[in-house]
Amino acid sequence: MSRIENQFTVQFWGVRGSIPSPGPHTVRYGGNTPCISMQAGDKRLVFDAGTGLHVLGQSLLRQMPLEAHIFFTHSHWDHMQGFPFFTPGFVKGNDFHIYGAIAPDGSTIEQRLNDQMLHPNFPVPLQIMQANLNFYDIRPGQPIHIDDLTVETAPLNHPGEAVGYRVNWRGGAATYITDTEHFPDRLDENVLWLARNADILVYDSTYTDEEYHSPKSPKIGWGHSTWQEAVKVAQAANVKTLVIYHHDPAHDDDFLDRVGKEAAAKFPGAIMAREGLVLQIPTSVALSESFPVSKFST
Repeated sequence: MSRIENQFTVQFWGVRGSIPSPGPHTVRYGGNTPCISMQAGDKRLVFDAGTGLHVLGQSLLRQMPLEAHIFFTHSHWDHMQGFPFFTPGFVKGNDFHIYGAIAPDGSTIEQRLNDQMLHPNFPVPLQIMQANLNFYDIRPGQPIHIDDLTVETAPLNHPGEAVGYRVNWRGGAATYITDTEHFPDRLDENVLWLARNADILVYDSTYTDEEYHSPKSPKIGWGHSTWQEAVKVAQAANVKTLVIYHHDPAHDDDFLDRVGKEAAAKFPGAIMAREGLVLQIPTSVALSESFPVSKFST
């Protein structure tokens, strides 16, 4: 087996939450909204379709025809606004499998992507995309199997609901958890289950504890967590690398530098998400499971 066939990587294309934040003060970490990709052998997975998806799409043009699996955590604007600008989606011969949970109002991910591109919001409809788009409604808590790869899912604590994902492949595990808000009195069992023994945990760390509890402008109930809570999860779940993610649009590069130093001081495996970051996951040795493999709340 070649090295490439056994390679498991995670790459970051958009790391900012809420709204794109371009400008001279965000160049080191990036201003695009959420999108990461994973390459597990010949399988390409994409998580969320913020404006970072456009950048990913441009990088894929030289690899067509292509196939990919696209997973949505939820359909707030910052996680889907890049989809209408995903150039490979307009090219015949490409094949995309698109997954998302049914929203509280009963709409499917296909319906929500369709509605996003209706007049007066967008000049052309979803149906103009010439790629083969296959839509799947997922139920949080049920795994998704793609050949020898397994994607585990669990519900998160977010207004309008959201889904967390864990990708298991050849003994390696990468967990993607955004958007979610921690509980005041305990760690979220769903989050711990998805993060158990993960090689990489990408976690929603939009705020600091000080911002979250600010007496002037508290963020309680906004659906996001803090880097301090991320550290607690990483420690409790025995995570190897914690990636601080979903940066607040008001946090410039210098602010994120400070967060990175403080987080690494408390958890040596903590790093800051930035556009272009590529992380390698070892796949030679399977990880032992010390957490229940079917524990989640619905």
